[in-house]
Amino acid sequence: MRRTSFSTRRSGRVIAIDVKASATACAEDFRGLTHLRDRLGEDVIAGYVLYTGQETLPFGPTFRAAPISALWELRP
Repeated sequence: MRRTSFSTRRSGRVIAIDVKASATACAEDFRGLTHLRDRLGEDVIAGYVLYTGQETLPFGPTFRAAPISALWELRP
């Protein structure tokens, strides 16, 4: 099954977010986001996998894995 946890569209542009209960992120975690990008093309301007790890990691030009804790923690 291909799924994305959340996506929002504004002015034709889409930002998609998927949430994983894992301390590591890998390319396979982006299957749902990749499928969405394949269907919508350039309308997908960013995709994020939120995970329980500590680092923000790039996965290509538009995808990132980011710590879910970034939603409530501020870092200087």
